[in-house]
Amino acid sequence: MTATPPITPEAMPIPRKLPQADHKNLVGLTRPQMHDALIAAGTPEKQARMRVNQVWQWIYHKGVRDFGAMTNLAKDYRALLAEHFTIDLPEVVSRHVSADGTRKYLVRIAGGHEVEVVYIPEEGRGTLCISSQVGCTLTCTFCHTGTQRLVRNLTAGEIVGQIMLARDDLGEWPEPGRAPKDETRLISNVVLMGMGEPLYNFEAVRDAMQITMDGEGISLSRRRITLSTSGVVPEIGRTATEIGCLLAVSLHATTDEMRNKLVPINRKYPLDQLFAALRAYPKLSNSERITFEYVMLKDVNDSDADARRLVKLIQGIPAKINLIPFNEWPGAPYERSDWARIQAFADILYKAGYASPIRTPRGEDIMAACGQLKSATERSRKNRFEIAAEAGLPQPERIVRRPDAPDVH
Repeated sequence: MTATPPITPEAMPIPRKLPQADHKNLVGLTRPQMHDALIAAGTPEKQARMRVNQVWQWIYHKGVRDFGAMTNLAKDYRALLAEHFTIDLPEVVSRHVSADGTRKYLVRIAGGHEVEVVYIPEEGRGTLCISSQVGCTLTCTFCHTGTQRLVRNLTAGEIVGQIMLARDDLGEWPEPGRAPKDETRLISNVVLMGMGEPLYNFEAVRDAMQITMDGEGISLSRRRITLSTSGVVPEIGRTATEIGCLLAVSLHATTDEMRNKLVPINRKYPLDQLFAALRAYPKLSNSERITFEYVMLKDVNDSDADARRLVKLIQGIPAKINLIPFNEWPGAPYERSDWARIQAFADILYKAGYASPIRTPRGEDIMAACGQLKSATERSRKNRFEIAAEAGLPQPERIVRRPDAPDVH
């Protein structure tokens, strides 16, 4: 039997040791992990399963962070928990609210690094966009996050903790002594479309999503969770069988030549390999369809020929195509496609029988739109000239300031 090589990201995290804590954080432990941790702390083995159920419901259903408030546990057992464990979430550093109601949280994790989380309210639903890495392994040339160096993977606790802190801010936990809240969920959907490539942090993402889907806690259906990948082909099958959530693919181009420039992971896993894995995904995961994300870049990937190639590529796959008007950021080497061009592109897809909604940009005024996320402390390592060079684009015009020009602040 041939050994399977490890799945290696495009860039490796900077080695960093997480701070050692005296107490083990229960947030992010799966049920088996929590079971083992409680036994190691002195819980009788015969009681461990019951205790996991009790603690689990307090943390993930009721949002309680204080062991002393877990009133169905004996006082001495609460003291034992407090002696060995903690219930910690990432810290919210700042919170910005857009004119359209979108909320962006800057969140600090262990080691002082920061990631961004975005909540998007819509009619009848609310979507939380969460991050899986500090920075990103990939260097997609149209994405602001891709210009930030990768620092480290998030832990399962740091991933599920983003959902919990958003529920804190939205007041979505049940209130003690009150009737159950209206079952209309403020956070009805979770998308792994924030900072990072989720499939290069597979185990932590899987554990966090299994916690999120658990029926006695946050209890989100797998059909309410969408994982977005740029195409880490070997992990797509594992996602189907070990998570089973909906899948979104950051496609953005219809030829290997163009996708190599826009989404460099295509050089490792080209379109034929990617689509072979995608054709098997709906059957493996019982998912209804795959969503293809396609950012519209003026005079780059937005022609009628591109639209027709896209139709041919996805033929036979239950699919929806999200067309995303490019969200500009300082130094970006691209422009947003004209609205008429986007509509013409969408019309070709629609006539071929595919749903092709044009995503309304949300949160642009607070840099919370798709492709704009970037933490304040990990700023770009590349300027716009370097980005353009990597993308094979003409160099932007340099602005030369005259010696006698006044300073502008």
